[in-house]
This record gives sequence, C-alpha cells and structure tokens, in this order.
Amino acid sequence: MLARVIGAGVAGLCAAYALARAGAQVELVERQATAGQGCSRFAGGMIAPWCELESAEPLVAELGQEALAFWTADVPVATVAGTLVVAAPREGAELFDFARRTDHFERLDGAGVAGLEPDLAERFDAALYFAQEAHLDPRAAMKALADRLAEMPNVVRHYGAVAESLATSPDWTVDCRGFAARDALARLRGVKGEMLVLRSDEISLSRPIRMLHPRRPVYVVPRGEGVFMVGATMIENEERARVTARSVVELVNSAFAIHPAFAEAEIVETGSDVRPAYPDNLPRLTQLGKTIYINGLYRHGFLLAPALARRAAEVVLRGAYFPEVMDADSGERASA
Repeated sequence: MLARVIGAGVAGLCAAYALARAGAQVELVERQATAGQGCSRFAGGMIAPWCELESAEPLVAELGQEALAFWTADVPVATVAGTLVVAAPREGAELFDFARRTDHFERLDGAGVAGLEPDLAERFDAALYFAQEAHLDPRAAMKALADRLAEMPNVVRHYGAVAESLATSPDWTVDCRGFAARDALARLRGVKGEMLVLRSDEISLSRPIRMLHPRRPVYVVPRGEGVFMVGATMIENEERARVTARSVVELVNSAFAIHPAFAEAEIVETGSDVRPAYPDNLPRLTQLGKTIYINGLYRHGFLLAPALARRAAEVVLRGAYFPEVMDADSGERASA
C-alpha cells in the first residue's frame, strides 16, 4: 500500500513515521525545501497533558499522555522535568482555580519552589508542580523525526514539491496541511500565536514555568544555553508572520514578572503563525473518500500529533474507526 502524506510539520512527520513503522510505503510531500517550516516551528514544545486540563477537554489530556511515551521513548527528544505553575501573591485565586481544573500535581510552598528553581527563590510563595510532564525543542524534535524517515527504506521524501506534480497514484492520502487545508475543511479556523526567543546569562531554569494572570498569562520554556522561548498569545485572526509591538511588550512584561532578568534579555527571535482549530478546539480525523485529514490540533500540536498519527495509520491500514476523534458525519465537504 502506498500512502502519501502531505505536509511535513509535526503532524505530517508523525503520520509518515507511524505509517512507515507499520509497513506502508510512504511518500512525504512538503511544499517547503525542508521539513518543519510551518507553524510547528514556533511551538512551545510543552508535553503537558495535565496542565492543559485547565482550559481543554479531558480528551486532550488523554491523547496527550500518549505523547509523553512517544517523545521520551519512541523518539527520545523530550526532557521530563515537570511543569511549574506559579502566580503572583495577589493572584492566588488564579492558582486555586488552576488546581481545581487540573490533575497530577503537588502543591509547593516558597521553599519548594526554591528547591526546584533556585533562581526563583523568594519570588513565589506557592506553586503547583506537575512532575510527570516534559518539554522539548520543537525544531530539534522535527529534525529527529525527519532524520529517522530519511533512514527508512520505505519512505520517499519530496521536499520543495506539491502533490499534484507527482506521477504516482497513492492508495491513500493523509493530509496534514494544517490551516492550508481550509479549502477542504469548511469548519476550520485560524488562531494566531506569537512568540519570542530570549537569551540571558543571568537566569537559569530547568523546566517550563507557567505564570498565571487573568489577562496576561505566559509560559517560559528553557531551550538550553541561556535561551528561553516565551509565549502565550492566542488571537482570533488569520494573519501570518506578523508579531505586533503590543504582543512583544506584553510577553516581555509577563516574563519580567517571573524574573526581572528577562527585562535585560536579548531578543533573539520573534515569530508568529496561524494554528488550525475547529469551533470546539478539539482535533479531528476527517475521512473524505481515500483521503484522511489530521487537523484541528489548535495549540496542542506536539501534544496531540503522535496520538492522531497512530490513529490515522490504523484507519489507513486496517479500516479502524476512532469515535473520540472521528465524527460519523463531520459536516466537512471537499471544495468543488
């Protein structure tokens, strides 16, 4: 069986890997010259299924737990150091509400925070610690997957190409184009996300820090060698590749609230892109004929891609059906 995977972001790479490991002949087609050039490259890379229960449905946490095994055992690029959730003393209600909505954490006092992150000593008197969660560098993770695919004899990669230009006729197509698939998925919408990459030699963190705030929550993810990714924005529009001054100011101010050293940090990179989402912000496998779409991963790309890819491979190779992510009547129609 020949399966063609369109798109080499995290969803497409995971899908190609799942299909190839199951024995299918795989064509991976990517319009860009290399893999990993879509919105996946701007992700935070937090494999945090239990933290996500704060605003996501239980299904996201259930599927996300598969990602912990995938990114730590199957493709071991993630670091299991947990997630630390903090709030300013005046925002204690935010921490209480976060604890009420989530699971798999322990409560820490100020000494506990300092024990985990010495550079945050005396800055927070309470926190939640999700010890089983992990984080990764999205670009390194996608490179690791792409490198594995390059070594597999049953995978052919077509970078800098479009599917319509290929002479082969696949048995199945797995469409992983993200927001670009709105031509076929009528309910798909775009949610813009913005991020900063900062460098500072004055602070060291070992794990992602989530700072709660009713208007400006933020997360800081360490990338090693004094480099940190800062993100949190979710904007309901479909503009690409434009980071606003307002967002830069808000992200820096929020990072400063975690540690003042971030105010003097070097801005290494800014980035933005549009993440694909359905109205309920839950992922879908949508089958239209012999094409199956992996889409709607919203802001959970690395958390959900392994589980969706495994299920898509089961649909393609064994005719499986997964009611948790497949609608009997999805309401989608291919464009005329």
